[in-house]
Formats: sequence, C-alpha cells, structure tokens
Amino acid sequence: MSPAAQPAVAAPLEGAQRLAGTLALSLATFMNVLDTSIANVSIPAIAGDMGGSLSQGTWVITSFAVANAITVPLTGWLSQRFGQVRLFTMSVLLFVLASWLCGLAPNLEMLIAARVVQGVVAGPMIPLSQTLLLASYPPAAAGTAMALWAMTTLVAPVTGPLLGGWITDNVGWPWIFYINVPIGIFAAALTWSIYRTRDPGPRRVPLDRVGLVLLVLSVGALQLMVDKGKELDWFASTEILTLAVVAGVGAAYFVVWELYTPRPLVNLRFFARRNFAVGVAALSVAYGLFFANVVLLPLWLQQWMGYTASWAGLATAPVGLLAIVLSPWVGKNVNRIDPRKLTTVAFLGFAYVLWLRSAFDTQTPYMTVLITTLLQGGAMAFFFIPLQTVIFSGMKPEEMPAASGLSNFVRITAGAVGTSMATTMWESRATLHHAHLSERVVDGSLGLAQAQAVLAAGGLSPEQAYQVIERQMQLQAFTMGVTDVFLLSSALFLFLAGLLWLSRPTVLKQA
Repeated sequence: MSPAAQPAVAAPLEGAQRLAGTLALSLATFMNVLDTSIANVSIPAIAGDMGGSLSQGTWVITSFAVANAITVPLTGWLSQRFGQVRLFTMSVLLFVLASWLCGLAPNLEMLIAARVVQGVVAGPMIPLSQTLLLASYPPAAAGTAMALWAMTTLVAPVTGPLLGGWITDNVGWPWIFYINVPIGIFAAALTWSIYRTRDPGPRRVPLDRVGLVLLVLSVGALQLMVDKGKELDWFASTEILTLAVVAGVGAAYFVVWELYTPRPLVNLRFFARRNFAVGVAALSVAYGLFFANVVLLPLWLQQWMGYTASWAGLATAPVGLLAIVLSPWVGKNVNRIDPRKLTTVAFLGFAYVLWLRSAFDTQTPYMTVLITTLLQGGAMAFFFIPLQTVIFSGMKPEEMPAASGLSNFVRITAGAVGTSMATTMWESRATLHHAHLSERVVDGSLGLAQAQAVLAAGGLSPEQAYQVIERQMQLQAFTMGVTDVFLLSSALFLFLAGLLWLSRPTVLKQA
C-alpha cells in the first residue's frame, strides 16, 4: 500500500504554515524534476571531459531514470517502514549527497554510479510530496493544491536546459549537480520543521523481496541490453543475448510471482481493467517518445549544428511555456470535456511538431527550432492531466495509490528505454545514410572532383579537402538520421491517438 492510502491523522495546515509547506514540497519536487532535464544539454561536455562517447554520455540520463523507476513501487513499503515525513526528508538529504558526489565524480563510471544512487533515493520524493501536500489542504482545495504542485513539474523543464546550458558554458558542468545542495538542504529543513509532528510514524510491514529482486534484475538487464546493444553489435554478441534472456525470463517470473503472491510489490491485476491498460500503454509509449526526443534534439544541435550548451538550452527551454499557460484551463475542464478528446489533441500536437522536425536540414534556422519547441509545450498541457483521468477512471479511492505507483513505474521505465532506443536508432540510421552518401562520392566521380577543385581554390590541400568533405557527409548523415527518428515518432503518436479510443468513456460532471 502506498503512503497516500494511509489515513490522514492531522488537520490541514493554515495560513503561513501552509504556504511554507507548499514551498518546501514544491522546491524538493522542482529539484527532482530539474535533474531529469538539466543534464540534457550538458551531455556532450560531460562525455568530452570524461573521454566517453555520446551514447555512453546518455547513460547519465537513463541510469537516473531506471533507478528512479525501480524505487517508485517501493514508496508504499518504505513510507510505512520509516514514516512519510522521515522518509521524505531522508530522501531529500540523500539526494543532496548523491548530487554532490555527481559533481565530484572523477570519471564517467563514477558519475553514472552516483546518478544511480540519485535515482534510487529520488523514487519516493514525488509521490510523497503529493501525499503530504494534499494532507496540507482541506479536501475542497485539493484541486488548487495539485495545480500548485503541477506548476513545478512544468517550470522545471523550462528552467533545466537554460540553467544547464549557462552553467556548462560559464561555470562547468559539475555545478549542474552542486546547485542541488543549497536547495535540497533548505527544502529538507523546512519540511521537517513543519511536518515532523504530523508523521504517523514507522511500523513493521513485510516486503516482497522476491518481487523486488526480479524487478531489479529484469529492468536492469533490459536497460543494459538497450544501452550496450550498438557497441556490441546487438545479438551477434553473447553478452547482449544473455542480457535479453535475463530480462525476458526475469520479467516473466516477475509477472507470475506478482499475480499470485499474497502481498505483491505491484498489483498487476490493474491491467485487467481496460481503461488502465489502454491508458498506461498510451502514457508509457508517448512518454518514451517525448522524453527520447527531448534528449535527442539538444544532442543534435550541439554535436552537428554548432550550438553551444547555452544556445541549445535557449532552443529547447520554451517547451514548458505554453504548457504553463494552458494547463490551468485543461485542469478546470478535464471533468467537463471527454479526456480522450483532450489527450487526442496532445497526441496530434506531438505528431505535428515531430513531423515539422522531420523536415529539418543542415540549414534549419534557430527560430524554426524554437517555434517547434513552443508548439510542443502546447501539446504537453493536454497530455498528463487528461490521460491520468482516463487511467484512473472507475478506481476506488483506496486503489488509487497502488495504481499510481504502477503507472509511474511503467512510464519512467519507458522513458529510459525509449531514450536508449532512440539514440541507438539515430546512430544506426546515420551510419546507413553515410554509407549511401559515400557511394556517391567515390574517386573519379564528377561531384567529388568539383568539390575538391573548389576547396583547392580556397587553399586547402587534398588531405584537408577530403576531411572537409567527410565532415559534411557526417553532418548530412546524422541530420538525416535524427529526422528519421522524428518522422517515426510522429507516426507513432498518430497510432496512439487511435489506440486511446479503445478505452471506455469516463464519467463526466455536468458543466
């Protein structure tokens, strides 16, 4: 059982104390969400400083997401074992420590290890911040509470790329982690001062240890397989085959165990309900596509389009602006308009934005990139709130926490796996396009001769001219590769728009 399922034992907060509690919980949430986006524009700098490849650098993002996904289902057990407020405060302080270790990491391996720790301790923070915040407000103001909470999750994606880019260019990438230290310490101290007397306290509850081991084994093996697949030539590698078998067998055993054990780590029987199954499938695939493209765009801009981290941040940061403007309207009307219609607007919006990006080329101007980012923010406003309404329609109050933990686990895992798959596809398609371009530029070809003549007239030697031509072919190949990913993502969003309508209509309130 999740902490949200525990009965509230204290009256709602009032006045300045409620405001301070909201601030403390929102700051902790902001810090957590910020760390999922602030590193995106810093990956080239991190990988370059630590002698790693770009694909290895993306592990800095996916390692956090996978570790976070694994610990989300444990939030219920941990909150009962240690107490909600104690667990939340401890999670924030450990997050601060892990952030400090990330900044101090001497190599990529240690940084990834610190990010895993960061993801593990971050797991309980978001669900517990929701639980504590809702307990701080009277039931009639629950919508206001969640609207305030949601704003932090929308502001963080705007702030993350901007802050990450500026810090990377002007201070140094370790400071994208060090900035968590003062924020986290302040949030933890303020939370403890306000909520420590409201903690129901710890109690001993059994843990599904077998389910936990199977969960870690299957998800970890799957992520390693996707991350290392390209480097090891996929299923031509014994290691990749072994990881695939471990992931598949572990997942199968996990499903069987969770269905029949009396105290499951996650209640998989929720998937027997049509709206939950369809909604979670749509949410997870959509989030995987969304998160993957949020990671890919700044990588392409910096590695191949010559953007600095700051300019890549400026190009990608506005993704939350329209979301912030439109979300209050969506939240107000989600119970009056069929949420399937609202979510369809999101999916069609994402499909349109990615279709526009599939036409990007090596001459695409900054403003074109910026406009698609702004439009993407509009789609975001119609994404999470209506889709959550579809997923949880018909749920009893006592079922909500467990259902929320399961849907969040699947969503976060999909985001990490989707990012790895997208970066792998990008490099694979770029290699294919480079091979096709190379076939046209062979010794004796008219095009090669003309290019060499132009470059020679500019004072370049034959070797220098060849290097320039090779660089241009790589630029074209990786641009064509990333637009292939954009186009496929656009098509998948169109598919999801249709899939969503397999769910049943939700019960709507009259306007």
